[in-house]
Amino acid sequence: MLTAAQTQQARDRAAKMLAAAGIAITPAERAAIEVADFGLDDLEHIGLEIVVYVNTERVCAKELVLFPHQTCSEHRHPPFDGSPGKEETFRVRTGVVYLHVEGGEPTPDPKAHPVRAERGVYTAKREIVLHPGEQFTVPPNTKHWFQGGPDGAVVSEFSTQSRDELDIFTDPEISRMPVYTD
Repeated sequence: MLTAAQTQQARDRAAKMLAAAGIAITPAERAAIEVADFGLDDLEHIGLEIVVYVNTERVCAKELVLFPHQTCSEHRHPPFDGSPGKEETFRVRTGVVYLHVEGGEPTPDPKAHPVRAERGVYTAKREIVLHPGEQFTVPPNTKHWFQGGPDGAVVSEFSTQSRDELDIFTDPEISRMPVYTD
């Protein structure tokens, strides 16, 4: 669980990274930055910060902020309400992102080294290194995870409808929806 102070510090830090990337957000968007620590209380290593611009039945657009070496844990977006699940495209704006997806040949010497890997909760072994201006589309219901590089990263996400509460994580200790304390 995150305290109000921890949440505000993460929001401030994410807002500074967005500004440095030349991405303007409104005061309301800044105040609403979602700080997701996945219930593990280790935000520096596991989690991400999210600005949601739009999320309708057909389309979703977000900015994702990753602090240096911060990892969004392995998960997939399962089918729901007759849809095949969320399809998402990640486009890097600043920094470097190490994106891992299931399928294909495992990367022999990956750059990403997430905490909790010894627990066997990272099974997608194909690493795609994305630099500013590069993008990759993750198909629906595909296991994936990603980590910010040494300077962190700002990533624009374009997708079909997002239903984050339905995400299925490989790590059984993860809770996708944030819990904040006073």
